[in-house]
Amino acid sequence: MPRVRVKICGITNLTDAKAAVDLGAAALGFNFYEKSVRNISPANAYKIIRALPKKIEAVGVFVNWSPEAIVALARAVDLDTVQLHGEEPAATAQVLANYFQVTKAMRVGKGFGLSQLKPFQSAVRAFLFDADKPGAYGGTGHRTDWTIARRAAKTHDIILAGGLTPENVAEAILDVRPYAVDVASGVESTPGKKSRAKLRQFFAEVSRANRQL
Repeated sequence: MPRVRVKICGITNLTDAKAAVDLGAAALGFNFYEKSVRNISPANAYKIIRALPKKIEAVGVFVNWSPEAIVALARAVDLDTVQLHGEEPAATAQVLANYFQVTKAMRVGKGFGLSQLKPFQSAVRAFLFDADKPGAYGGTGHRTDWTIARRAAKTHDIILAGGLTPENVAEAILDVRPYAVDVASGVESTPGKKSRAKLRQFFAEVSRANRQL
């Protein structure tokens, strides 16, 4: 099995971005959801993305924006991937797939079925599985249902998010076998600020799990 990739989400400053990259992050997430504690301005995101190595995937997180607005911002800040984290319909993903890689976030809670992935399959690069907390769009620290994620990962590229920490990420990888893991609050000292110690521990645990795959 290929090595599980790491996406560090909720990047708000260049220092955290460089630390994540130095430790082996494959992707960094920039949150453009206005109500998020990790919200970043397009101008600041652009400054960080411009300073990153070209190999690092720059991902923009959007919640219920119009396709036109997403395309305009994503082009302006030079994103590689757009992550739809709201109630966007499949038609939005289809439009965006003409310009960027697309990730669709799914809130996995009671009543969630894998059939909900089907309308998006032809447009998205991967599905991000996040915990379902009413009124929240990610970054809650709540754990996703790993059982459902494990089933989905057999036939789809799944990015596992929701409640991941240095203490449980190795277990999550070995259980779910995802394409990638995504973490924000689990490696922070305060909301929007990453902890160097937690980042190092997180990557060490991912490496340990990857060796066992």
